[in-house]
Amino acid sequence: MINKVEISGVNTSKLPVLTSKEKDELLKAIKQGNDEAREKFINGNLRLVLSVIQRFYGRGESADDLFQVGCVGLIKAMDNFDLTQNVQFSTYAVPMIIGEVRRYLRDNNSIRVSRSVRDLAYKAIQYKEKYIKEYNKEPTIEQIAKELNVQKEDIAFSFDAIQDPISLQEPIYNDGSESIYVMDQVKDSKNTDEAWTESMTIAQAMKKLNDKEKMIITKRFFDGRTQMEVAEEIGISQAQVSRLEKSAISHIKRIYR
Repeated sequence: MINKVEISGVNTSKLPVLTSKEKDELLKAIKQGNDEAREKFINGNLRLVLSVIQRFYGRGESADDLFQVGCVGLIKAMDNFDLTQNVQFSTYAVPMIIGEVRRYLRDNNSIRVSRSVRDLAYKAIQYKEKYIKEYNKEPTIEQIAKELNVQKEDIAFSFDAIQDPISLQEPIYNDGSESIYVMDQVKDSKNTDEAWTESMTIAQAMKKLNDKEKMIITKRFFDGRTQMEVAEEIGISQAQVSRLEKSAISHIKRIYR
């Protein structure tokens, strides 16, 4: 599926690429009702759709269906994009495309969620998107519950019910040299200080790490912190924390080879 060239009758190897200036000009023309600009803009952003739907491959859905649904998200983003906001179109469009694909996958999921719960979640999502567009920030669960006149617990439950399971190995960030995965964002409640100190070999290995590596390992595995929490505490990026952590673990492995 990943190497498929033609999707939904579109030759993906020959898709055009628009410059930022061309996108801005076409968006202005689209707002004035220019259908030709609309078609050109959509074709010029199909590569964006392809890049987004790749993360959903391997779930049993056809590439054609995912591509078509992604295009719906692209069109919605195009129609709702506010030219007065200092935001790139792709920044606005990607969450819209992802949301459209996820809604499609939820509606076609073999694990069925009750209609009432699903409807509540969709209403909450619609309000959330409207609120973000108006105030440029996300509403709280309490604000959504008040708007829809329901209990905040019902909103939280509805969001949980429609979430797709994801792999712990799914990448969520890449700085060009290192990737950060979902598992790097999860606290480790098992690898606490008590569990680690049971192994004297690990304690000895820790002595051979440099001060920064030792601090990263201690905070991550002794204190059970996430990489993001460690990054905020010591004032470096999460990508740097990830590199230091991997370097320290590799160092420990080399010691005991």
